[in-house]
Amino acid sequence: MNIKRLITQGENKKVEFKEQLPKNESIVKTVIAFSNTSGGKLIIGVSGDREIVGIENKDIFELKDRLSSLIFDSCYPNILPEIYTLNVDGKLLLVIEVFRGNLLPYYLKKEGKNNGTYIRVEATNRKASFEHIVELERQRRNSSFDEEPNYEVALSSLDLSPLYDVFKKVNRPLDHQKLKNLKLIKEEHGKEYPSNALLILLGYYDHCMVKCAKFKGTTMELFLDKKEYSGSIFEILEKSLNFILNHINLRGEIKGLYRTDTYEIPLVALREALINALIHRDYINKGRDIKVGVYDDIVNIVSCGGYPNSISQDDIDNGRSDARNRVVANVFKELGLIEQWGSGIARIKSSCLEIGLKEPLIREVNDFVDVEFYRPNISKTVVKPSETVGKSSDNIENLTFQEEKVIAYLEEHKKMVSKDVEGLLKIKESRTRELLKQMVEKGLIVRLGRGRSTYYVLEKNYSIPKTLLNKENKQ
Repeated sequence: MNIKRLITQGENKKVEFKEQLPKNESIVKTVIAFSNTSGGKLIIGVSGDREIVGIENKDIFELKDRLSSLIFDSCYPNILPEIYTLNVDGKLLLVIEVFRGNLLPYYLKKEGKNNGTYIRVEATNRKASFEHIVELERQRRNSSFDEEPNYEVALSSLDLSPLYDVFKKVNRPLDHQKLKNLKLIKEEHGKEYPSNALLILLGYYDHCMVKCAKFKGTTMELFLDKKEYSGSIFEILEKSLNFILNHINLRGEIKGLYRTDTYEIPLVALREALINALIHRDYINKGRDIKVGVYDDIVNIVSCGGYPNSISQDDIDNGRSDARNRVVANVFKELGLIEQWGSGIARIKSSCLEIGLKEPLIREVNDFVDVEFYRPNISKTVVKPSETVGKSSDNIENLTFQEEKVIAYLEEHKKMVSKDVEGLLKIKESRTRELLKQMVEKGLIVRLGRGRSTYYVLEKNYSIPKTLLNKENKQ
């Protein structure tokens, strides 16, 4: 990525700025945190408010050698970053680029592994807990928590019927050998144990639950309904999805002779987000659970545990996939609940855009993943024309997100064709025709020309509404 663009985006999980060379230990902690997480760049010569100030050009080669030696001598296992300079707008920047290591965990040699291991959380370096250190060791072995056997729970004490039932519903055979092949049962020294994945799927752990709430308004001050769902992971998925559907609106549409009812937020998007929350959450952390909030303006799904250490926000946006709980994810894939690895986020976004909703916000915040679905026509009012010529004001209704974008485009470019709409909104030709037809019928735009020469302009007396979409995000 272009370094100026990187600086403009600000500090994050993979980028840190320093206005001038910091204390030695501070540099080393950042290098260790990058090595243990997703790698990253420490850019020296950039202020906290993203201003490029540069560093002195004196003895730059000696400085690079000194930094290389400091990092090599202070870290264990040894870390070998790339250290180089960049000239940006006539100012010199020093970049320490660190790649994610494969000898995890890395730590400050003088403090030892238990006290000197650091990880990257958003734009900060944090001392790793014992659980984090154990997880880093698993990652070095290319293993996961859910793969490990649980020696404290007797396999014979578990009721496996929820698992057999869900496999039966999709006509997939499941027997004892298949449970072993799926790594749900582990055999050691002639004795069988349940894996952590089996206990997660059955809802054995107390923290394997989802807490759902319907709030009045757009804050958490007053709730109208509250439920806590436990049991097997499949029961939790079904009940949580039904909770959301019970608290959002249906919309009707006449197609031909028949009326079809669909939810205001696509069912496929909500289902995908809940599945992601359940299979990717951090089950090692027993003090938290998944939370679902339905507000007047958004539906919010929060899963504890950030992205896996090998994944950044850019990776997620580009469709890269890396499951934290590999066995659980593979069972969902076996059941057909996951269609294709890495396709879920794209499906969530495209299904919402296709019906005119604003693109959902999916982000890593501290050590949890937050998904926000924007509900349609909430807290958005239309500024009606001061003088309406030949039209009833009733024809102008609340705008969808897609209608707002079309109107804003027309204000700037004066006219547009259907291909412009397809590119602007990233929707298919059929949805484009439907949208433009609706906007013409509402009196928002006017269709001119014929055939291939057809284009659209704004209704003469129509003025753009002030959108309230850029609201503060709720935690």
